[in-house]
Amino acid sequence: MLLELAIGDAYGAGFEYADEMILENTLTHYVQHPRHPISPGCYTDDTQMSLAIAETLVSGEPWTTLAVANRFVTAFKRDPREGYSPKFYDFLLQIQDGADFLAKINVRSDKSGAAMRAAPIGVLATPEAVMEATTLQAAITHNTPDGINAACAAALMAHYFIYNLGSKLNLGEFIETYIPGYQWSEPWEGPVKTTGWICVKAALTAIARNHSLSGLLQDCIAFTGDVDTVAAIALAAASCSPEITQDLPQTLIDTLENKTYGKDYIIELDQKLMSLKGTQIEN
Repeated sequence: MLLELAIGDAYGAGFEYADEMILENTLTHYVQHPRHPISPGCYTDDTQMSLAIAETLVSGEPWTTLAVANRFVTAFKRDPREGYSPKFYDFLLQIQDGADFLAKINVRSDKSGAAMRAAPIGVLATPEAVMEATTLQAAITHNTPDGINAACAAALMAHYFIYNLGSKLNLGEFIETYIPGYQWSEPWEGPVKTTGWICVKAALTAIARNHSLSGLLQDCIAFTGDVDTVAAIALAAASCSPEITQDLPQTLIDTLENKTYGKDYIIELDQKLMSLKGTQIEN
């Protein structure tokens, strides 16, 4: 899950709000964004914050706002990187620890930040446990109905496939039973904005109409707009689906960044995360 999430994020980073790059959407290589300094093959905030969530889960420590906030800060401080919004990047540079984070953060966002990092929580044993844990982490930064609901939907996507709860064509209906009001099963059309529920709906749309990870990744990019987040959400969930061929090009795997918290670290953390299948967490 985490490896595919990182590849979707890193690949999508070259295309985010860069419609002029769409002809490069060939899956043959990571591309350089025309305006952002992120190097090809490097992941962004979507992956870094997902790693923080996964690390909190595998640590076994109580699932509290302070524990999660501490992990957010630690993940950034050990490996500062581009991809965060400029305002949030500056905020992370200035704060000292999780307590400082919680004391100073503006929590009223409805954007995609809480949804982009929610997939690892799908490993928990029940939809109710997934929603409870996701609501806690989402409220740290996105304590709005749309922010929380988008995050819960993204986590439930992963949960649905991890536990083989049905066909991918019924995924939207499954989410609607827990999070009504968004018409999750209706296809998304057009560019993707940074609003969380839009990113999730685009990811659901791409999963429903693709049968391989390679096709899915290209389809996520073809939406245009906030495509790294769409790809991260979609590939994290779809990597757990028995209906979707796991055929990401080897070149994208081989050339994903592999520094201290790169590919090898992600693969190891991924294995630890998936070993938690069927467990609950301690609050």
